[in-house]
Amino acid sequence: MATTSKLIRGYEVVIGIETHVQLSTKSKAFSGSSTQFGAAPNTQASPVDLALPGTLPVMNKGAVERAIRFGLAVGAKVAPQSIFARKNYFYPDLPKGYQISQYEIPVVQGGAVEFYVGDTKHKVNLTRAHLEEDAGKSLHEDYAGQTGIDLNRAGTPLLEIVTEPDIRSSVEAVEYAKALHALVVWLDICDGNMQEGSFRCDANVSVRKPGADFGTRREIKNLNSFKFMQQAIDFEIQWQIDLIEDGGEVQQATVLFNPDTGETRAMRTKEDAHDYRYFPDPDLPPLVIAPEWVERVKAEMPELPRVMAERFQSAYGLPAYDASMVTQTKAFGAYFEETAKASGHPKLAANWLMGEVSKLLNAEDRDIEEVALKPMALATLIKRVADDQAVSTAGAKTVLAELWVNPDADIDAVIDAKGVRLMKDTGELERILDEVLAANAKSVEEFRAGKEKAFNALVGQAMKATKGKANPAVVNELLKKKLGG
Repeated sequence: MATTSKLIRGYEVVIGIETHVQLSTKSKAFSGSSTQFGAAPNTQASPVDLALPGTLPVMNKGAVERAIRFGLAVGAKVAPQSIFARKNYFYPDLPKGYQISQYEIPVVQGGAVEFYVGDTKHKVNLTRAHLEEDAGKSLHEDYAGQTGIDLNRAGTPLLEIVTEPDIRSSVEAVEYAKALHALVVWLDICDGNMQEGSFRCDANVSVRKPGADFGTRREIKNLNSFKFMQQAIDFEIQWQIDLIEDGGEVQQATVLFNPDTGETRAMRTKEDAHDYRYFPDPDLPPLVIAPEWVERVKAEMPELPRVMAERFQSAYGLPAYDASMVTQTKAFGAYFEETAKASGHPKLAANWLMGEVSKLLNAEDRDIEEVALKPMALATLIKRVADDQAVSTAGAKTVLAELWVNPDADIDAVIDAKGVRLMKDTGELERILDEVLAANAKSVEEFRAGKEKAFNALVGQAMKATKGKANPAVVNELLKKKLGG
């Protein structure tokens, strides 16, 4: 069960997230090697990536510009000068014996990410975002008990985004990760493909009694699914509380999540920064970012989600929550705006997109840009409900389901074919209502005696008699007139 409360069995949960965002450059962080996914093993590792004698790294300008773009988007400080360091550790898929990263002075400092949990707004502060290179990949399958090493990823540019320990539940952690994922895709600095490792999260989890110092954290590594992130954090929370309640002490460690068992297990004792023996990389000069460079990147940025949401609030009168929901992606925001303009009903457009359209998208695991149904068609359907009163909301849902698979179908023809067109003949409706009142004399007496529920019963009988083809608002109005209400 997902943790949503701030106290779990009397303990407060404290979570910080580190996210490795693979930047969308065609070449690596410090070499010209390709970053294309799926190449044959070890075909995209150059002498620079391997740090062979006589080679020198050169920083990828495109990676720096993507970092600047992110810093501007989250309201952070873009450092005018930052330093690259060597993070020293030994692992088979780290060909250099060190990783080029940033330590004391990162390129992006501070900032925040805002998101909703339900209809409640949250904000998570960022500590930093720094540029670094990725390691290679260890392959354990199909090697007769041995481990294969693929160095194609070695040197791939990453932006590691680190939060403050502001998160207090697994649900908040997931919603933060989703908001960050949507933002980096929106900014076009990452393709967001979690299956290919383009967006990977590490969750630092600890528990404490309210008011106490932070507890000892354990880091859950390489979470590449929002579902697994929530499961892993929930298990880790309960595991730590059980251990403490049994008299044990949590030891700082790096742990992995096994989705088959739903459990975390310790991989190694967690290192601290001094264990990596950071020192400035002697082969790389300081990264200097002039104000003019920042201004040029700023001028080329797309409209940000929060700016678009604010515009939708002022231009279309949307509530803050609705505006946030319809700006989850650029494509969704564009779809909403076109539907809102064409229908003349912005709030209804938002309701349909957040409701039935999102339901259909989720059922098929698709994004809005993959859907053949055009905004104009949805707008026409909304107008048939709100302006023409040709179909009820319930009937329109039936029509939408048909348009979803036959997007070029004539909407009015579908309304008629599905038998959901509302009655226009008020004379015929009045005749039916007279029959309903005559057949339900007891309900009429109860209503006149002050029982409001009796009126609802009469409305239900009227809708039944018209086979749902009467406009409920018209039925209510005519019944009240006939009952003298």
